[in-house]
Amino acid sequence: MPPASDPVAGGPTLHLVLAADPVSVRCALARMTSAPLLTQLTPDHLATVELVLAEVLNNVTEHAYADSAGDVSVTLRPTRGGLACQVVDRGRAMPGGLLPEGHLPVMDLPEGGFGWHLVHKLTQDLHYHRAAGENRLGFLIPG
Repeated sequence: MPPASDPVAGGPTLHLVLAADPVSVRCALARMTSAPLLTQLTPDHLATVELVLAEVLNNVTEHAYADSAGDVSVTLRPTRGGLACQVVDRGRAMPGGLLPEGHLPVMDLPEGGFGWHLVHKLTQDLHYHRAAGENRLGFLIPG
């Protein structure tokens, strides 16, 4: 899978392609959080980055590729405002082709239902679109 289109021009980037399965996601998160680009972040910013990426990548694994295998491309780049992130996969589209709103769940859900709420609260410029069979999710994690 080619690199995700870079949301910010110039500067260092971290690009990783991983299999969309729970073990690969855990390994990829460990690789990303120990990469020089991210070890330069404050501990609080790094924890937020790890939480957001874990939520997003686990959603791709559980929902976009629920019944199939596939890859996920992650591109990270520091900006003046934080860390710009682009996640691309070729799994199923978001329901209705729209990004979940991220409201707190009204009823008890077995998984908790708080993932998209956290992603909305911890990011800025969150956007999603599907083009040419790819899901493209971009956001900024301020820091």
